[in-house]
Amino acid sequence: MQQHRNKPDRKTALQKDYLTVEGLLHGIKEGDTTALARAITLMESSREEDREKSYTLLDSCLPLAQSSVRVGITGVPGVGKSTFIEALGELVTGQGFKVAVLAIDPSSSISKGSIMGDKTRMQELARNPLAFIRPSPAGGNPGGVARKTREAMMLCEAAGFDLILIETVGVGQSETAVHSMVDFFLLLQLAGAGDELQGIKRGIVEMADTVVINKADGDNLRQAAAARSAFERALQLYPPKENGWVPKVLTASSLENRGIEEIWELITGYHEKYRENGYLVGKRREQNIFWFKQAVDGELSRRFYSDQRVQEQLEILIKKLEDGSISPFRAATVLLGAYREANG
Repeated sequence: MQQHRNKPDRKTALQKDYLTVEGLLHGIKEGDTTALARAITLMESSREEDREKSYTLLDSCLPLAQSSVRVGITGVPGVGKSTFIEALGELVTGQGFKVAVLAIDPSSSISKGSIMGDKTRMQELARNPLAFIRPSPAGGNPGGVARKTREAMMLCEAAGFDLILIETVGVGQSETAVHSMVDFFLLLQLAGAGDELQGIKRGIVEMADTVVINKADGDNLRQAAAARSAFERALQLYPPKENGWVPKVLTASSLENRGIEEIWELITGYHEKYRENGYLVGKRREQNIFWFKQAVDGELSRRFYSDQRVQEQLEILIKKLEDGSISPFRAATVLLGAYREANG
C-alpha cells in the first residue's frame, strides 16, 4: 500500500467537469472525493443512458483498481461495527493510508431510505481527509445493493484508497454477497449475551477469517475472555480453509482503542502472505467470474420484467394464482412463453 501524507484534492464540482465520463475519470485519478461520490451516484442510477456511462467509466477504472486491501466486516446489530470501523480507520489513516468505508445500511420498508446514517455514526472518520464514507441503503434488495457496492469498491480503488472496508447489515443475504467481493472477512461478536454461538449462522462463522470479540472492556473483560475460548473451540470443528489459513479469535475494545492495532497487523499480514503466493490473485479472478454471472442474471431479469407482454401477462397470472386457478409452476411456464412469443 502507498502512504498518502498529503490531503486529497477536495475542489468543488464547480471547478471541474463531472458531467462527462472523461471528467469523472480525471477526478477519480486525482483522488477527488467529489468526483468519486458523483461516479458512485452514476453507478446507482437506473436510467439507461447512465448505465452505459457507468460501464464505460468502470472499464476505464479497471487498470487502476487492483492494489487495495478489501475487508468485509459483519456482526449482529448492536455489536459495535461502526465504532470498530471508526477506530480501525483512524489507526490506518494515522499511518498515512487512505480508507474508504462502504456500508450496506438497513432501510426503512416504507421510505426505502437509510435508517442508521453512517456519517453520523462515524463523525470523526467522516471529517478525516484520508477517509471516504458511503452508505448504501439496502432497500430490501441485498443482491442489487451488493452489486452496486462492488462497483463502488472498484471506483474507490481507482481513486487511490488503500483499504476498502465493507460493512454489512449483519443479517440476511448481504454477508454471502460481501464475502464474494473481499479478501478478508471479519466477524464481530459480543460477549455476555447468553450462549456465545446462539443466533450466529453456521455459514457466517465458516466464512470468517477472524472473529473479534468486541466491547472487551470494563466489567465485560472476563466474559470476553470466555467468549474467545468458546469461539476458539467452535472453530476447531469447522473444516480448514482452502488456502490453509486458520481463523483467529481476538478481543478488542473500540472505545478504549485496545486490540485494534493487533487486528490491523493480522489483516496486513494475511494480505501480504496470500498476495505473494498468488492466492489472492486467483481468488479475485474467481470473484470476477462470479460477479459476471450475477450481472448476466440481473440483466436477464431486468429485461424480462420490463417487457410489455410480460407485464401484461404477469397481472393476469397473479390474479389466477390468488384465486387458485393455476399452479405457480404452470404460471411460470406461461409467462416465459409470453416472453418468447414477444421476442421471437
